[in-house]
Amino acid sequence: MGTLLDVNDLSISFGGIKAVQNLNFHIDTGEVLALIGPNGSGKSTTVNMIAGIYIPDKGIIKYDGHVIPNKMDIANRAKLGIARTFQTPRPFANLTVYDNIYTIALLHNKYTEAKEITNDILKLTKLDNLRNTNSGKLSIEKRKWLDLARTMATRPKLIMMDEVMAGLNPAEMEASLDLIRAINKEGITVLFIEHVMKAVVSVCTRAIVLNQGKLLCEGEPREVLNNPDVVAAYLGGETDVAGN
Repeated sequence: MGTLLDVNDLSISFGGIKAVQNLNFHIDTGEVLALIGPNGSGKSTTVNMIAGIYIPDKGIIKYDGHVIPNKMDIANRAKLGIARTFQTPRPFANLTVYDNIYTIALLHNKYTEAKEITNDILKLTKLDNLRNTNSGKLSIEKRKWLDLARTMATRPKLIMMDEVMAGLNPAEMEASLDLIRAINKEGITVLFIEHVMKAVVSVCTRAIVLNQGKLLCEGEPREVLNNPDVVAAYLGGETDVAGN
């Protein structure tokens, strides 16, 4: 297992506000890494820089052994195998579940391959029985699953999942965690941005914590979540945050 993503000295400011400062971390191939921290700590900003939405003020992002030019656009990063979901899924509301996935697959593959990929993704994500359903009629859980399915259609090596558990009830959350495990078993590396700590402990092998745009600590999820500095900065003084 080697390093898939290596972030070195990454920084960005907005109007004088230092959103991310001198950030360093790595993700190993096949890993499920949690990126956690309080609101405004720089999590989504970090993902946006990796995805190509924001251009860093400084720093280097290495992916699969190669430096990514900071000005490389989103589409070309997607071709490299970098994908992300969003906190609020935005499928093509006027298209069916099948057509939402197929449209993305067709951008990267020939007609026959795109059909095969779409059918495989529908089975993996357990959306096959909803293939002809208009995506605008889906529940929030299934919209999030469709968002993951659409990223899968780009055939990624890395998926950055931004709060996929938000708004789900316990049963939906368990089903979604099973889906994330299934995606990871396909050989896809996951950067898991989440506020639901039980989900972090359940699926992640390692966690890094941001606070005020800086790396606060990193390590095994339960240890990190019970670190006094993390409890103070992120969880407002709660104890036993890992759910022991």
